[in-house]
Amino acid sequence: MQNKLPRHTYDHGIIGNCAYIAHIANDTSVCWLCWPDFDSSFVFGSLLDRSKGGDFSILPLGEFKTTQYYIENTNVLCTEITTSDGKYRVTDFAPRYKKEGDYYRPRSLYRIIEPLHGTPKIKITCQPRGKYGRETFRSMASEHFIDYRLKSERLVLESNIPMASVVDSAEITLDKKIVLALHYGEKPVEPGFEKAEQCLRSTIAYWRSWTKHATISPFAQELVIRSALALKIHQFEDTGAIIAASTTSLPEYPGSGRNWDYRFCWLRDSYYVVTALNHIGQFEEMEMYAQYIHRISQLNPQRLQPLYSIHGEAKLKESQLDHLEGYQGNKPVRIGNQAYEHIQNDVHGQAMIALLPLYTDHRYVFRERTDTGLWVNFILDKIEATIHEKDAGIWEFRDIANRHCYSNLFQWAGCAAAIKIGHTIGKPAIVQRAKKLMKIAADYIEDCYDPDKKAYHHAAEGNSMDASTLQLIMMNYLDPNSQKAKDHLSALEKTLKTPEGLFYRYKYPDDFGKPKSTFLICAFWYVEALACVGRLDEAIETFHRLSTYSNELMLFSEDVTESDGSQWGNFPQAYSHVGLVNAAYRISMKLDKPLFLY
Repeated sequence: MQNKLPRHTYDHGIIGNCAYIAHIANDTSVCWLCWPDFDSSFVFGSLLDRSKGGDFSILPLGEFKTTQYYIENTNVLCTEITTSDGKYRVTDFAPRYKKEGDYYRPRSLYRIIEPLHGTPKIKITCQPRGKYGRETFRSMASEHFIDYRLKSERLVLESNIPMASVVDSAEITLDKKIVLALHYGEKPVEPGFEKAEQCLRSTIAYWRSWTKHATISPFAQELVIRSALALKIHQFEDTGAIIAASTTSLPEYPGSGRNWDYRFCWLRDSYYVVTALNHIGQFEEMEMYAQYIHRISQLNPQRLQPLYSIHGEAKLKESQLDHLEGYQGNKPVRIGNQAYEHIQNDVHGQAMIALLPLYTDHRYVFRERTDTGLWVNFILDKIEATIHEKDAGIWEFRDIANRHCYSNLFQWAGCAAAIKIGHTIGKPAIVQRAKKLMKIAADYIEDCYDPDKKAYHHAAEGNSMDASTLQLIMMNYLDPNSQKAKDHLSALEKTLKTPEGLFYRYKYPDDFGKPKSTFLICAFWYVEALACVGRLDEAIETFHRLSTYSNELMLFSEDVTESDGSQWGNFPQAYSHVGLVNAAYRISMKLDKPLFLY
């Protein structure tokens, strides 16, 4: 019998502080870290090239076993290494806590190394790279510092051990605690390695306080907490933007060529993100994100793009880095994303929905805003101008245009949001205008209905099923209690669902052929749809099946292969975690039994 290939998982975790994210592999190496911003060049990028990606590792001499875990309810990551000489732990964290009335969140990475038993022998290596691995930082060492320079960029590594051992990657007998602190730019005045323990305690206290103040029901609570913590550090706090993932070019499946840069903020996902943040009661993050969407809308008087940079930049020119080998040899490695040029007409409705809580939730003082009517009419102008157009759709087809059901659905939903805002601010003209546009969008949606299949196609011009139309049920375009909703869900199941509850986005050919991996957020949409139509036991069972597709740290990828459950695509995928949070919330709201039973 042929041996089955092992399941592929991403064996690393993430740390972050809303200024940056670092990926720590289970061998202690910092395998991915972009500085100073999420979409900057990596300074450590062995995830995409082991030879050109640099190295920051704390490795034992000889063979070892490893395990990783988060300190409970935090984004502080521990890696324990067991060797024949003993055992040690590396605690990695990005400082985040209140300081002088604001959040202290420097671009600093702390690594605390402590022996657990025995006297393990280790070597510490720190070799950053610049310009996506094309250039090497020059280094100058003193007793407790290494100064790395590359043109105008600077990194500073400080430690309580002589730095000659790091420069030479020399053998170190670990018989005391070692602290490493790597800073981007000028070294912070404090804390340094002398105050690392205090910094760690403050960071742990911050994350545990943040978690305690989140509204998380008992259903799947541990999973939801980890997803919420992961989602939190995907927000760039300077602007409020939330990126899809902190990585680029991790393939949707091996050899697919579907290797995309996801270090940007997609407007289309604003509805799902804001909903998830609302569900866990994190209003500060939701408000920051909504304000980012508002600023983007004001800065772009013409058509809104599907995505923008974390700073709101519009041009995200896509290029390929041919000098990098790619993840496990998968090329191309891309930076930038050509999807910014696409026509994707759902984004206007998404932008409207993203701001809806600011005007319907009385915890926000919306009556002091004077620009609401102008802004709502601005978005309605965009919907009116694009409602008849074909577009690239949610899945960002590069050479295919249709009148997509999903795009018209979110134009419909955006108009519904405008009606609510119009009533709230006392603007009947907005209400009447939105109602007219809502009717047009509904007519286009009905063009996608197939009475023989009793289901909605992906587009008016096509006859294929598409997981994005699950949203017809969750957005209440279809009454979840209606037979029409149940029939539509049944038709999607027959075509796109796997026996394990995974879901394909679609099975029709696109620019790269037929997809070969399932899309995890679609599976969580399916869980929501099951709960909506009253199939609660199936929703719970499917949710628990999906939870097994995480890595050992409860982190989820974008894609999962049906054949072996392998993780693929960019990782961790913020919107997979958004999907989990929203699905868990939907189930918890539908349960008619005590939640602790689950």
